[in-house]
Amino acid sequence: MTPVDRSRRGTAGGERGGRGGAAFRGRPRRPRAEGAAEETPKQAAPRQQSDRKGPRSGDTSAPRRDGPQPAGERVQKILASAGLGSRRACEDLIRAGQVTINGQVATLGARADAARDSIKVAGKRVWVSSQHRYLLLNKPRGCVTTVRDPEGRPTVMDLVPERLRRGLRPVGRLDFDTEGLLLLTDDGDFAMHLSHPRFGCKKTYEVKVKGMPDEPSLDKLRRGIPIEGRTTAPSEIRPRLGVNTRRARARRDASERRHLEAGDRTPARERSRTSRRAPEAANASWWVVRLAEGRTRQIREMFMRIGHPVQKLRRVAIGPLRDARLPVGAWRELTEDEVRRLREASPAPPAPRGAPRVREASPAPPAPRGARRLRETTK
Repeated sequence: MTPVDRSRRGTAGGERGGRGGAAFRGRPRRPRAEGAAEETPKQAAPRQQSDRKGPRSGDTSAPRRDGPQPAGERVQKILASAGLGSRRACEDLIRAGQVTINGQVATLGARADAARDSIKVAGKRVWVSSQHRYLLLNKPRGCVTTVRDPEGRPTVMDLVPERLRRGLRPVGRLDFDTEGLLLLTDDGDFAMHLSHPRFGCKKTYEVKVKGMPDEPSLDKLRRGIPIEGRTTAPSEIRPRLGVNTRRARARRDASERRHLEAGDRTPARERSRTSRRAPEAANASWWVVRLAEGRTRQIREMFMRIGHPVQKLRRVAIGPLRDARLPVGAWRELTEDEVRRLREASPAPPAPRGAPRVREASPAPPAPRGARRLRETTK
């Protein structure tokens, strides 16, 4: 067996040269002779391996990914833009296996191009328009706030022309016996910002209740009461002042003209005493209620708990949006300024408790006493 010459260990041409040589044992490396050969492949190998290990310490850049990045948007975002609901609801559709992309069942995280790929939900093609539609409807009583009703009752979509119904969904919900303003749109993100309570878009209602609630009972409703095991959010309740004074005067004037034309010279006060609606008006009161959340039949249940059932309920405002001139059962398109103001009325919610907070830079703490003395002595 040929003995190994260990005297050459650590040199440029040794068997274990490079990183295994004398430089790593605390001794200085021998100077290379002029004209020596370049590094051997064995010495360059560790550098190539170090490149594969990942980014160096302190490098915050994302690691490289081989191959092309997936194109398109996430499927749940496309479905929400098509008006099929919020992104969370669209994720539930994907988990249930009801969404397909080009004939294959989609999974969470899948991406697609709405203009090129065939996206279907429950076998029906999803179409995403480049321009969204925003309609304001004054819902009448006696219709359901849904796209289609399995019981065959009239819906709010029956009040919209058929050419505009594709992709439209009601934003929120009004009860069967409730009337008032309702938004219809095919913009899923816009609908979620207005309907979800965490975005803080308040809705205003005018409520006619039986009798006159006392102030302690109203304070109880303002603070919140438990309904179905969950306490309602704080609300604003105030009496409605100046109730339709212009309309009321117009109705009284028209009624007075009809009685005069019929030859009835009885004063209006005496007629009101004998009318059927006088006891109802004396035993009812009108209130304005503002809610940040709208649970099913919440206002009716709130006033029922304090012994004053609701006789009439209508929504008069959605955030900053009002339209007292829109007739019942009619609709119109929103202007760009109205859409902008509605978006501003429902900003992004605050970060959750677990999220890291960005703190302002605080001044450096004072140096300890020993450090000050050392600094003075060095001077």
